[in-house]
Amino acid sequence: MAKRKTAFVCNECGADHPKWQGQCSACAAWNTLSEFVIDPATPARAASSGRSGYTGELADVQRLDQIELTETPRIATGTAELDRVLGGGLVPGSAILIGGHPGAGKSTLLLQTLCRLAAQHPCLYITGEESPAQVAMRAERLQLPRDQLKLAAETDVERILDLARKERPKILVIDSIQVMYLTALQSAPGSVAQVRESAAALTRFAKQTGTVLLLVGHVTKDGTLAGPKVLEHMIDCSLMLEGSTDSRFRTLRGLKNRFGAVNELGVFAMTQEGLKEVKNPSAIFLNRADDIASGSLVTVVWEGTRPLLVELQALVDQSHFGNPRRVCVGLEQNRLAMLLAVLHRHGGIQVGDQDVFANVVGGVKVMETGADLALLLAIVSSFRDRALPRELVVFGEVGLSGEIRPVPQGQERLSEAAKHGFRKAIIGKANQPRTPIAGMQVIAVSTLAEALEHI
Repeated sequence: MAKRKTAFVCNECGADHPKWQGQCSACAAWNTLSEFVIDPATPARAASSGRSGYTGELADVQRLDQIELTETPRIATGTAELDRVLGGGLVPGSAILIGGHPGAGKSTLLLQTLCRLAAQHPCLYITGEESPAQVAMRAERLQLPRDQLKLAAETDVERILDLARKERPKILVIDSIQVMYLTALQSAPGSVAQVRESAAALTRFAKQTGTVLLLVGHVTKDGTLAGPKVLEHMIDCSLMLEGSTDSRFRTLRGLKNRFGAVNELGVFAMTQEGLKEVKNPSAIFLNRADDIASGSLVTVVWEGTRPLLVELQALVDQSHFGNPRRVCVGLEQNRLAMLLAVLHRHGGIQVGDQDVFANVVGGVKVMETGADLALLLAIVSSFRDRALPRELVVFGEVGLSGEIRPVPQGQERLSEAAKHGFRKAIIGKANQPRTPIAGMQVIAVSTLAEALEHI
């Protein structure tokens, strides 16, 4: 019998190492190596003809223009926001990973979706962390139909595959992948080997049978998906459900999608009846006070395939310590430090002795650079203690030389702002619309100094 080999895999980058070490030599992360056992490969039988030992048939080789193109069928979930993030619905044979912090609403969202879909398609919900009675109590509390959805409590992957072959579901939910295990592996559930091999076996079944596979994944303390990094490469779609427990709003963001747009955003509200979709999220995030204070400004960010209006707030205060603080909520802290240096060098405003706090209202995370100009103008507004006009909207990327760079979909952003009653916009010169927008005054600037002159 061949000897079983042991390898050590980094949880951050997925690199393999022959022995344990404190730091991963590939990504320089500390204490991220986990041990798992590699099963020996079964030697291939010698072929009657040929030297490689391969006995199967070779795949057909075709030119790219010879492949027949067919439209991928999708299964509508009944929730427009979820369908938007998925790219139009569930694709048969796809593997989807949904992650999020405890209490974000992952199980609630999937239970709501399957209870609706069970009336039209055979569905199977596998729960490994809760008992069937707990799931049934949640469905009753959310007033969901319970007469069609099939449920099973199991953590053994082999038994789950036997149940799936027997029931033949169109949609299969695994809640969660961290508690699943294969008896062939000696490691404990939740380890790198178990998560990796369990996900591979379930994904292989989904591809072979055309079943939609939905996996629930845990996250680490820094907000990333737990388990081996290779898990994100095996799946077709990776979604992250974000939102703090003190906020009723949840955002579902697409981190990876082979069948739709990446970085697509769906907004939900947590109610007593579960997660309800928010069809107009800009109106919620723009619930501003009647008297606008200094440091408040609205910008337009592009999330996936649609514009989203969010409010940026900045607070500049005299620092009482030798090292002024730079605090960001929903923004990147390193970019804030860089923009403050640009403001000093090309705007002539020094805030080096001031504490600077920046926040995105509503718990939204702004990932793009189109909010640079709005953030700087909000900081200047707070520093001078002068409120900006309520009907003003600003977007544009700020370069290190003080120039205002264009952002994608500038026309669509202006149109979305005009729909919500904004009558004045400061944007980059390259984003100036070719046709004027009715009821909106567009001010195109090329440098940061020009933008400061206008306000």
